[in-house]
Amino acid sequence: MPNPYTGGGSASAAMATVRGGSGKGPRGSASPELEASSYSVGQVLLRMLSFVRPHIVSLSISFAAATVSVVLQLYVPILTGRAIDCLVAPGSVGFAALALTLQRLALTVALAAALQWAAGYCTNRLSYETVRDLRTCAFSKFERLPLSFVDSHAHGDLLSRVVNDVDQLGDGLLQGFNQLFNGIVAIVVTLAFMLSISLPVAALVIVLTPLSVGAAALIARLSAKSFARQQAIQGELGGFAEETITNQKLVSAFARSTSECERFSQINQRLYARGERAQFVSSLTNPSTRLVNNVIYAAVALLGFTCVISSWPSALTVGQVQSFLSYANQYMKPFNEISSVVTQVQTAFASARRVLALLDAEDEKDVLRAPETPPADAASACPERFEGRIDFESVSFSYAPDHPLITGLSLHIPAGKRFALVGPTGCGKTTLINLLLRFYELDAGRILLDGRDTATMTKETLRSAFGMVLQESWLFEGTVAQNISYGRPGATRQQIEQAARRAHAHKFIMQLPQGYDTVVGEDGGSLSQGQRQLLCIARVMLTDPAVLLLDEATSSIDTRTELQVQDAFDRMMEGRTSLVVAHRLSTIKGADCILAMRDGRLIESGTHEELLARGGFYAKLYRSQFAS
Repeated sequence: MPNPYTGGGSASAAMATVRGGSGKGPRGSASPELEASSYSVGQVLLRMLSFVRPHIVSLSISFAAATVSVVLQLYVPILTGRAIDCLVAPGSVGFAALALTLQRLALTVALAAALQWAAGYCTNRLSYETVRDLRTCAFSKFERLPLSFVDSHAHGDLLSRVVNDVDQLGDGLLQGFNQLFNGIVAIVVTLAFMLSISLPVAALVIVLTPLSVGAAALIARLSAKSFARQQAIQGELGGFAEETITNQKLVSAFARSTSECERFSQINQRLYARGERAQFVSSLTNPSTRLVNNVIYAAVALLGFTCVISSWPSALTVGQVQSFLSYANQYMKPFNEISSVVTQVQTAFASARRVLALLDAEDEKDVLRAPETPPADAASACPERFEGRIDFESVSFSYAPDHPLITGLSLHIPAGKRFALVGPTGCGKTTLINLLLRFYELDAGRILLDGRDTATMTKETLRSAFGMVLQESWLFEGTVAQNISYGRPGATRQQIEQAARRAHAHKFIMQLPQGYDTVVGEDGGSLSQGQRQLLCIARVMLTDPAVLLLDEATSSIDTRTELQVQDAFDRMMEGRTSLVVAHRLSTIKGADCILAMRDGRLIESGTHEELLARGGFYAKLYRSQFAS
């Protein structure tokens, strides 16, 4: 997901304070907003069923086919027992009955296999479609989360929830659910067949069953916490890897490769230790249940042959005992199968809780206050055009309640005027843009756009009035033309080229192998930082916004190109409201008004010449940049 605005120094520092960590990334402490331990097994299953519900047809066919297939498979021991009973003695075989029984047996086995294939096909389709929907839902959740949420959580961990955890969920929980259903059907039908053959022997099986179930449940309960912690550490590892790989140039430049490898090894070792513990505990389930099941099987055999020999407590034939032994094995088989996948299921439940914690995170609030004027008729709705008049009225804001940043700020920016914000890092310049775009919500006061409270406007409508160029350029994997037209997908090639010319990007684009059809990699691939910035500038020029926001937009461009781009900006800002954040004060000399900020307050305002004449804060700041 493209991060529209990463925030300035004050934003990232303040959010680190809120988290109690050291900034974004897995090195910080875990956020309580994404703790997944509060979801019970029942809640997880109900939520997963809500994603399965749209695919009820596949689910129904799978259940029906699986049920009939299990019944047919369990009918096989009865036919086998009847075939054995046809072999009465040497020279005394009921060939006619035996042939008929074998024909029924072959038909039953073939039909059961076909239905089992159909059930497996429907189950796989159900699983893949459900995982697809769940991943789409999780990814779309990012588009509804407030920027403060994204800023305060490790990006790698969030990605791990969408990719790794959803995969684990699909492989484990849905497949495990299918095995659980088949197992329940097998147990119920097997019990019915056993009760029809001999009530005393069936009762013995039922009495001993809790031993197997209890052993599996005890071990599963012991391993559940270990699997939850394992998934959390896996998310931490993914976050650390994503952070380090993304910033590999800085890691290499500061010769930190060895220390970063050591950090990775430490997290990886913790993951290994936790995973080993979880796997060890869960691996006890299968042998434990098999031991109990073998004891039950031996008890059934002993009692069954007692019935053959002495007709006590009920009379049985050899064929019926064979059928009963087959049923005893079939009856215990679901317990063995479920216990064999308990590791996968436990991992799936841990992953499901992490995904649900993401899905249940509070969405970005769109409209906080009632509109001051009734909305226009929907039938006459059309894209709004703004003049660009901006007013800050007694605005107060803090990233953390005990660390106020802006208090009671009031500011009027007339439409069509060019304003510049200057001041030391962390003084609140970037925060004003965050608040203007409603990336963060105000603590008090109002911000007005053309006289309308921005809190009464949908964020889509509000942000359509602004075009923004940041210090950090963002390009996605796609053609140059697609990157430029990101903010205006329906733009023609002529309009795209015109915007590129205005941004002085056309020349270098035409030198690329396929020109505007050249595919650039993620984050611009082999393009220089300056070239990436020019494409981002062309992107904004194409949208033709009412208000232009520039945050150190030319800081990554060489001096000669900066002069060209600045000339393009000057033409673009004519008659358009502009708000420029700058550290290089030479780029804002022509602003209609320069606002000097310090500690979240406006301390000076005026033109470049007026502020220099006063000899105050701005004059000292300006002269310090040109001191020899």
